[in-house]
Amino acid sequence: MEPENIDQITQTTLQHYERNAEQFFAGTIDHDVSQNIAALLEAIEAPAPYRLLDLGCGPGRDLKALKAMGHEAIGIDGSARFVEMAHAFSGCEVWQQDFVHLDLPAQHFDGVYANASLFHVPSAALPQVLRRLHDALKSGGVLFSSNPRGDNREGWNGPRYGSYYDYETWERYLTEAGFAPVRHYYRPDGLPREQQPWLASVWRCVRNRTEAQR
Repeated sequence: MEPENIDQITQTTLQHYERNAEQFFAGTIDHDVSQNIAALLEAIEAPAPYRLLDLGCGPGRDLKALKAMGHEAIGIDGSARFVEMAHAFSGCEVWQQDFVHLDLPAQHFDGVYANASLFHVPSAALPQVLRRLHDALKSGGVLFSSNPRGDNREGWNGPRYGSYYDYETWERYLTEAGFAPVRHYYRPDGLPREQQPWLASVWRCVRNRTEAQR
């Protein structure tokens, strides 16, 4: 996949969110993702409060929750409308960047929270995106991701592009980018696997063999 194709895919998906920002906010504001937020925070070993990046923060629902818990939360989204809405709703700093052109400070964050966002990255661009997130985390920092699970196919779902991985493939991408697995689970909690469309996983940023063996 050529870089210009990746950019076209990214922009087409972002344009969908731009056009439907208010509807998306109304449809997701009441979603309970407390299990996911807890999974991120419980894995961070640094003393609280934490410096956190909400990757793909959308209109700011989870960004506001993280701030209310006392953490320094920064949002990032490729949609200009979402950036505006997230800042207004949460009161947090929000950066406009699309995922395939991330420009993040090095070793700056204790945790990255990527809830229903990284699956929009085409597989050809995913290794670079994950390396940039790895570089932005402090050593031992934590990446949380939640993606629709699948059988490793990718493509268009209406106006949005998605990559749908099983756990084994997702683990390979993450470990090759320098992350060590902490745990993973499927959502919604308490249902049979066939009724759990979401794969959630927690990863630790490691930079040497000793850290990887912890």
